[in-house]
Amino acid sequence: MEGVLTALLLTLIAGAATGIGGALVLFKKKLSSNFLAGALGLSAGVMIFISLAELFPEAQAEIAATGSVRHGEALVLAAFFIGMGIITLIDFAIPEYENPHEAPGLTLDSRTAAVGEIQKTSDIKAMHRLGLMSALAIAIHNFPEGIATFIGALNDPQMGAGITFAIAIHNIPEGIAVAIPIYYATKSKGKALLYATLSGLSEVLGALLCLAVTAVFGIELTGDSAAFPLILAAVAGIMIYISLDELLPTAEKYGKHHIAIAGVVGGMAIMGISLLII
Repeated sequence: MEGVLTALLLTLIAGAATGIGGALVLFKKKLSSNFLAGALGLSAGVMIFISLAELFPEAQAEIAATGSVRHGEALVLAAFFIGMGIITLIDFAIPEYENPHEAPGLTLDSRTAAVGEIQKTSDIKAMHRLGLMSALAIAIHNFPEGIATFIGALNDPQMGAGITFAIAIHNIPEGIAVAIPIYYATKSKGKALLYATLSGLSEVLGALLCLAVTAVFGIELTGDSAAFPLILAAVAGIMIYISLDELLPTAEKYGKHHIAIAGVVGGMAIMGISLLII
């Protein structure tokens, strides 16, 4: 039970980072784009390394150790791509106009294409709708991210801490994406911060949903279950997709190419060294 509570706490910390993004853009006004690019690259490096060097190999080893599943390694590979497929479908289900991956710039003077078009018409209702839809879209995206954080932390608290850090950094621009249109529509920093924070807390709902579904179907969230390696592999697929589709493109937008790549290498190095010495 203690492990479950720790995993839920780490998931909560990761999700709440959208509120940090909202607070930074609303109250500090300006961030260093190169710093954020490096941080996003670092986050991608951590997630890619954990997925390919830890989660996927562990899933393969555990499915083989059960000895009760035919073609277990092939099933793990399939689960890896199914994880990617799930979050890809979520992406396609969200209109591009309101997709949170179209993250805005880093100050209150910045615009997304959507914000710019709406402001031309001075349509406050449309601006408010954009903010709400961005919050909803991010909340939907955060469901599988919450599952990834929860399962990773439940499997290994040290690994879970790395995933929490990576997801938290990733959530900061998403909080910005929600806060800016809400602020422009309502002129209320409090409402903008509230919506930005709530959009990230859906990660906890994702974790709780995972816990409920596994309980209903009698799936043990431990290595003793034949289903657990498949869940680990799917989580690895989800995190690789997030890194390649969200983190790296956003890092490229905010800073120079080499800064983002240096962040990736740094993230991999930090995670690799931490696994060796702890």
